[in-house]
Amino acid sequence: MCLFRCTVFLFFFLDFFSAHSRENVGLVNGKSSLVSFMQGIVSDPENAIESWKSPSLHVCDWSGVRCNNASDMIIELDLSKRSLVGTISPALANLSSLQILDLSGNFLVGQIPKELGYLVHLEQLSLSGNFLEGHIPYEFGSLHNLYYLDMGSNQLEGEVPSSLFCNWTSLSYIDLSNNSLRGEIPLNNECILKELKFLLLWSNHLVGQVPLALSNSSKLKWLDLESNMLSGELPSNIVPNWPQLQFLYLSYNKFVSHDGNTNLGPFFASLMNLSNFQELELAGNNLGGKLPHIIGDLPTSLQQIHLEENLIYGSIPPHISNLVNLTFLKLSSNLLNGSIPLTLCQMNRLERIYLSNNSLSGEIPITLGDIQHLGLLDLSRNKLSGSIPDSFANLPQLRRLLLNDNQLSGTIPPSLGKCVNLEILDLSHNKITGLVPAEVAALDSLKLYLNLSNNDLHGPLPLELSKMNMVLAIDVSMNNLSGSIPPQLESCIALEYLNLSGNSFEGSLPYSLGQLLYIKALDVSSNQLTGAIPESLKLSSSLKKLNFSFNKFSGNVSNEGAFSNLTIESFMGNDGLCGSFEGMQPCHKKHSYHLVFLLIPVLLFGTPLLCVLFRYIMVIKSRVRKRFEVVSRGDLDDEEEETKELEYPRISYKQLREATGGFNASSLIGSGRFGQVYKGVLLDNTRVAVKVLDTTAGEISRSFRRECRILKKIRHRNLIRIITICCKPELKALVFPLMPNGSLERHLYPSHELSQRLDVIQLVRICSDVAEGMSYLHHYSPAKVVHCDLKPSNILLDEDLTALVTDFGISRLLKCDESTSTSSSASFSSTHGLLCGSVGYIAPEYGMGKHASPQGDVYSFGVLLLEIVTGRPPTDVLIHEGSSLHEWVKRQYTQPHKLENLVEQALQRCSPYAMQSHDHNKIWKDVILELIELGLLCTQQNPSTRPTMLDVAQEMGRFKDYLINSTSRLIQVNPKINSH
Repeated sequence: MCLFRCTVFLFFFLDFFSAHSRENVGLVNGKSSLVSFMQGIVSDPENAIESWKSPSLHVCDWSGVRCNNASDMIIELDLSKRSLVGTISPALANLSSLQILDLSGNFLVGQIPKELGYLVHLEQLSLSGNFLEGHIPYEFGSLHNLYYLDMGSNQLEGEVPSSLFCNWTSLSYIDLSNNSLRGEIPLNNECILKELKFLLLWSNHLVGQVPLALSNSSKLKWLDLESNMLSGELPSNIVPNWPQLQFLYLSYNKFVSHDGNTNLGPFFASLMNLSNFQELELAGNNLGGKLPHIIGDLPTSLQQIHLEENLIYGSIPPHISNLVNLTFLKLSSNLLNGSIPLTLCQMNRLERIYLSNNSLSGEIPITLGDIQHLGLLDLSRNKLSGSIPDSFANLPQLRRLLLNDNQLSGTIPPSLGKCVNLEILDLSHNKITGLVPAEVAALDSLKLYLNLSNNDLHGPLPLELSKMNMVLAIDVSMNNLSGSIPPQLESCIALEYLNLSGNSFEGSLPYSLGQLLYIKALDVSSNQLTGAIPESLKLSSSLKKLNFSFNKFSGNVSNEGAFSNLTIESFMGNDGLCGSFEGMQPCHKKHSYHLVFLLIPVLLFGTPLLCVLFRYIMVIKSRVRKRFEVVSRGDLDDEEEETKELEYPRISYKQLREATGGFNASSLIGSGRFGQVYKGVLLDNTRVAVKVLDTTAGEISRSFRRECRILKKIRHRNLIRIITICCKPELKALVFPLMPNGSLERHLYPSHELSQRLDVIQLVRICSDVAEGMSYLHHYSPAKVVHCDLKPSNILLDEDLTALVTDFGISRLLKCDESTSTSSSASFSSTHGLLCGSVGYIAPEYGMGKHASPQGDVYSFGVLLLEIVTGRPPTDVLIHEGSSLHEWVKRQYTQPHKLENLVEQALQRCSPYAMQSHDHNKIWKDVILELIELGLLCTQQNPSTRPTMLDVAQEMGRFKDYLINSTSRLIQVNPKINSH
């Protein structure tokens, strides 16, 4: 019996020892594999794998590594969005127990190692958002446990290997989008993907038809084949097998409708029973046929329809109004005719309607004015007649109204002036008569352009037009307008393009037009203008295009300044003009003998007169100097008085030394112009940041008092609060709560393992927080404050990534009797040559000696937005591009391909973890583009054209709500996110 027990014990001991040895060997092999991977990484800017070099750390504690608790085998390697540069080592194939491998969102290059196909336990593989090239390894067909595969947004080429889609029973998510893959989709009846829910192959070079074998994927929710070269009939025989389908994107391929591209009915019929269906995109396929009546029988869950750029003809079925949840309807660039259905008003959730570039006729239904959420209405380039409905005045959200290139008649309804959010109004190329209503001319909400050209308008230009102080372009050409050109147009301070040609304007050309700071193009040709061409136009630094032809101008024309690049074509038809332009008659010099008589009194009395003038100037200069000294002393006195009122509890120098370890370098978390910031722990265990000011700096006492004074007056969730102060001869310090996530700057440009890049959702939330805090300072605070130094390093993030604005050392309090309007100035001027802010974020007007103003903070916030989108500090752009960040982004914005690249790069940097589907990308692209536009608005050269921080906060709130709501709606369909 004893021998038996001993034998059994020995057996179990050997078995345990053998298993333990196998685990140790696996761990050693795993560590060796990770070290090999690390050797292939040539740049690790976030120190993501720097911790792997620590000899004291167990491999399971390495950054991005997760082990099985029971066996210590490595089961997950997640190094997504760590900005890694290098190649993928085949040695990762030795991590035999690996279940999750995520290297997405980096800068990895080279080919995908075929050895990864040996990781037979792999369940999730994500390599998206890199620069990987070459073919997809055939060996990936052996990954039978894989349910999530994402290799989108790389540079992969060649055909999709047939093994990839065959013999996989668990595969649920496939994303190979945005590559250069060719060939057909390799699915046949032997390849059944029963668990497939998401198939994203958009933006490749795939050919052939939609595989019939996809009808076996009855759980499919999302199919995106957009922007390929697929052909054949629309897959009406497959779609009914996808009862859970929500998103179907087939745009920009070569699909045709049934019966020789004449019948869309069968395809729309196949969609009728999809109770969860939300979005349909078929644009750019040249699909033929009528829009079938049964379009109104599609599921009421449908929210978006994209059918633009096809060959669809016939009328729009009134039955379409049954789609009561539709928010987006785009039927532009087809062959549609007939009238616009009156029943569209029943679709009261519509936000955007595009019916442009068709052959629609009849009148514009007045019932469109009942769609309360309508923000964009594009009916341009049709054959619409009748008058413009008064009912548009009932659309509170209307921002863009495009009715150009129709046959509209009647007058412009004055009620359009009630569309207070209108940004674009285009009524050009119609038959509209009457006067330009003063109510419409006073639409100060117009931000982009007003186009009333090519109509039959008459009468004078209303003086109210000068209220459009944000509009970029005004075109009233080719009408019958008369009278003089109002000099008050100089109030349109953002104007870049002004076309008054082809009218009957008379009188002189106002001198004030040349004083528009941003005017680039001016056309006043074919009018009855007289007199000389104003010198101000020649002196303009922004004018590039000018046309004065066919008027009655007279006088000498110089070929200098803005006129230096003009030719005779700009002056033709003005017989009274003379000058040195080729083809223009030369000017005859006249002798002015009477000038001699004018010189005599100057010679006789000039010296005494100059002496009097000099004495007068010196007296004025002396008075100004004394006034400046009084103001400066008053500034200090006011601050000293305020400082006396501070009631913060003091803390001793000794306590602060103990809290920060003697202000040890290891506690240093930041430094700036006036001192350093240390982290520490007070006696009550409160974690704090101690801002110690350098008392040797000349501005320090004023900066300290000012910051105390301002922090005493403000309370807001997005503004840093002060805990206490220490004001001793040997130390001046401010004590704040310690923000665990540091500054925004450290996340935008991470340099250590504790920081990570923020995604677009987090960034929008942070910017919204900052805007709310700044709006409070400008508009609601008991003491109105101009911050003067808004930048990423002065924005701190708490444990929830809520943003708090800090560092009020050079802020300015506005005078009590001043508002925060565009005319506000600060009660403190910049002294001792100290500019209000940091290089790159300083508003341009500060460099010209202007006082600190709320508009300067708006400029800094705009720079912050552009910096976040571009990933480039403004100083970097200044050094390498030789221009401001605003100018550089504006150049990209005006060139579509460069703008697209800019948005794509921002998307790659800021896409949230594992959320790179086509529709997520669409949402984020929209928001990124809006951030660019808002950033450009905030950084306009002219302070008075910038929005207020109140406007900015409202816009940022809108972006945030749109992003969160849209993402929440889509996130439920991504299985990878659900699995976490």
